[in-house]
Amino acid sequence: MRPETLAIRTQTPRTQHREHATPLYLTSSFVFDSAEQARALFAEEIAGPVYSRYSNPTTDEFVEKLRLLEGAEDGIATASGMSAVYTALASIVQSGDHIVAGRAVFGSTHQLFTRLFPKWGVSHTYVDGDDPARWAAAIQPNTKVIFVETPSNPGLDLVDLKALGALARSSGIAFVVDNCFATPIITQPITFGANLVVHSATKFIDGQGRVLGGAIVGDAALVAEARFLARHSGPALAPFNAWVLSKSLETLALRVEKHCANALLLATALEEEPAVQRVRYPFLASHPQSALARRQMRWGGGVLTIDVGSYDTARRFLDALTLCSHSPNLGDTRTIVTHPTSTTHSKLTDGERAQVGITPGLVRISVGLEHPDDLLDDLLQALGSGR
Repeated sequence: MRPETLAIRTQTPRTQHREHATPLYLTSSFVFDSAEQARALFAEEIAGPVYSRYSNPTTDEFVEKLRLLEGAEDGIATASGMSAVYTALASIVQSGDHIVAGRAVFGSTHQLFTRLFPKWGVSHTYVDGDDPARWAAAIQPNTKVIFVETPSNPGLDLVDLKALGALARSSGIAFVVDNCFATPIITQPITFGANLVVHSATKFIDGQGRVLGGAIVGDAALVAEARFLARHSGPALAPFNAWVLSKSLETLALRVEKHCANALLLATALEEEPAVQRVRYPFLASHPQSALARRQMRWGGGVLTIDVGSYDTARRFLDALTLCSHSPNLGDTRTIVTHPTSTTHSKLTDGERAQVGITPGLVRISVGLEHPDDLLDDLLQALGSGR
């Protein structure tokens, strides 16, 4: 079946009540039919729910849907996107190991690499650009993982997934991709050689700014290691959140297509505005990696950035908006604007932000599902342009 159908028709088997929609299993634990069943479940000789920190039918349905959409062998759910990133990486590396990562990563992921992993003897090297030679040069004898976001947050930089997949395979190391911005509707990193794909389901997968959630899907052996770490460290996804996210996946394809259409319209129009110094969007011809974007993305995504020149101009622009929401989130039905320098990436130094193209005047726009003309009206009046 095609992704749109899989996301809707994959569900937990019906109970004796013959419900059409999957019920929500709000229970912390499950009862055993016998002492022998309890022993076998804990020994993992048989499959079945035991404790909702380990698994839950509602959570399992969400994971199964996402696994199928990404073309993965197995998967687990986590409490947030960052718990998914941490669990995926920490389940692979140990003290003395090394990670090669794209320099353009989310602010909290940067903190993992620069402040948390070094405490346990795990080092990293950042790489710029999509030139495979740069990535190959960064690999050391103790490198265990290549990690990338594509498109990156917030700079919308891309990496050549196919080339990195081949490099990881030839080097015998794991390739982990944060697919939050693209979602499996736009890009399936596993088809390009990724071993694990991580998601902040809080974003486009939920799509309405309601719940936190994360997921890791990919090779069964690596997911098993991540499951062990998650089971004993506890970043479990709440069943209610899993139920919301599972239902959200049913409309993901429709929503993503509209997000992308709106984003392309806005990006194209804003490129013509004198008050905007630069627009960055993967499917614009002006994006330096637009050809790569079209090779590995179905559409250009629901996020664009504009540079309005300075921090003060960005503040005035944000304060002048009347329709768009000013929030640190993204992937919502409602358009959201964010100033990375003062919020999501404020913990980076000026130099670190400059290295990944985060200027004081940069504004990230997560384009929602409103009518694009209404969105453009609001953006233009806030820019002082009007129509």
